[in-house]
Amino acid sequence: MAVYLDNAATTKVFPEVLEAMNEAMEVSYGNPSAKHTKGLEAENIVKEARSVIAGTLKAKEKEIIFTSGGTESNNMAIVGTAMANKRRGRHIITTRIEHASVYEPMFYLENEGFEVTYLNVDEKGIVDLKQLSDSVREDTTLVSIMLVNNEIGAVEPVKEIGSIVKERNPNTVFHVDAIQGYGKIPVIPKNENIDLLSMSGHKIHGPKGVGFLYIKEKTKIQPLILGGGQQKGMRSGTENVPGIAGLSKACEIMAGHLSENAQKIGEVRDYFRDQVAKIPDIKDNSGDAPHVASISFKNIRSEVLLHALEEREIYVSSGSACSSNRPHISGTLTAIGLSPEYRDGTLRFSFSVYNTKEEVDQVITALEELVPMLRKFVRR
Repeated sequence: MAVYLDNAATTKVFPEVLEAMNEAMEVSYGNPSAKHTKGLEAENIVKEARSVIAGTLKAKEKEIIFTSGGTESNNMAIVGTAMANKRRGRHIITTRIEHASVYEPMFYLENEGFEVTYLNVDEKGIVDLKQLSDSVREDTTLVSIMLVNNEIGAVEPVKEIGSIVKERNPNTVFHVDAIQGYGKIPVIPKNENIDLLSMSGHKIHGPKGVGFLYIKEKTKIQPLILGGGQQKGMRSGTENVPGIAGLSKACEIMAGHLSENAQKIGEVRDYFRDQVAKIPDIKDNSGDAPHVASISFKNIRSEVLLHALEEREIYVSSGSACSSNRPHISGTLTAIGLSPEYRDGTLRFSFSVYNTKEEVDQVITALEELVPMLRKFVRR
């Protein structure tokens, strides 16, 4: 039996999502900007989706902008805000454990003359709040900090962060990358001083290639994609109606039933953590997110163990899928102070509502057989 435990990379699409997308492609296939009936059908799908998603955040419909996914949402939030506010200041704050779709735009902005402060985290991956407070300045235009770390599942205290940012400088824009957290961790922007929030559909059993950016009303941000004027000029281009239909349905299912879904996922993940702890010489780096378990196996190469599991039809990850084709030492694992003997053997096991304890038993059996065998081949 195949076991898929790489849900932090992407998830299996819900049947209801597929049904909504098929209807949009087969029936309501018009251009939502067209003035005829078929265009109106497509436009209504987009409007309804915006209403559903806004409801999950207790936000206004006009505050939701559809994008091609999390990477575009993060780029738009970071680069768009920096450029729109550069006359007021060129200082930005983020952390040392952000996803590549955040730190790569930061590197770009540094090359454009912006100054970026990278905050430290503790051994659990939680941001240093004192350093944050000390770092916010008069010319700080943007703070970008993730809700859930994609490698270890650390949940950042975004409510406290938002309060600190606004107390230190009310004009500073606070962006939250919620791509790994939305639908699993409660987040209401207006309660947490969040001005911008990024999300991606395929992390919550929706389609790939679609997401959204929440932009609080009156937040100063400039668009990155120009040309057609769609979405009130904030993101030009014909809307991906089937993708948006699927995204809406996934948001309705996951965020609309967040507590019960998170509890179901968390029970299986916690069972896995309890069982894997019986294997000698491992380190559990997992945070509080209900769906991510980061386990380090001493004196084993993560890629070797990953492929050994793959041969048994068990699918896991050695880090972020977005950077797996560019081998490097994980910035997150380095930032939390993990020693090389453990860091090099770290795997991410990530869970969804589809996973079961029976699947966990299968994975544990495989690990109990593979780990001792692979350790025999480690060079001394």
